[in-house]
Amino acid sequence: MTEIWTGIRMYFETNGAEYLLCVKEHFMISVLALLTAFVIGIPLGYLCVCRKKWERWITGAFQVLRIIPSVAILIRLIPVMGTGVRPAMTALVLLAVPPILMNTAAGFSEVPAFMLETAEGLGMTERQMFWKVKVPLAMPMILTGMRTAAIEIIASAKIGAGGLGGIILTGLGLNRTDLLLIGGISVALLSLAAGMVFRLLMKLQPAAA
Repeated sequence: MTEIWTGIRMYFETNGAEYLLCVKEHFMISVLALLTAFVIGIPLGYLCVCRKKWERWITGAFQVLRIIPSVAILIRLIPVMGTGVRPAMTALVLLAVPPILMNTAAGFSEVPAFMLETAEGLGMTERQMFWKVKVPLAMPMILTGMRTAAIEIIASAKIGAGGLGGIILTGLGLNRTDLLLIGGISVALLSLAAGMVFRLLMKLQPAAA
């Protein structure tokens, strides 16, 4: 155990700048994957509510992709996209879309009908009802889906996209427990931080107008 802690201390003494770069890279990769999944998942989730006959096909397709391990998706994408960030990013986005999509659909589906009837009675247009009633009421569920997606992305970004995954893979290759601990604990802390940020956003959500 003493050797492990000595290795950790020496790593930070000699590779502190490199470690911070890995954390920054991991964070940027995770944010980019999450934003891409958001752009895909939110419209598809709302489409599932508006077009019920499409819901089974849309959700079914992404649920199938979700149960496939990210590493397996990455292996399939490498012959098409090559190695590097692109296939890894695609695998992360496919992993993150389902929770956002499903929670978006659930959030909009659970908007009480009487709220919409009241808004319509007040003379609101469809656009006003969407932004002032539907979106605020659905947002807690959407943020829950995004929190789940963010945690999954951060935990899975070690599959070849760089960042802290590079430290973990190096630790595995060299059989160095100190590097595995550094990479693993850092990923866990980033996941906890992401969860806290989304919980805070959920508490700050305003009520429907």
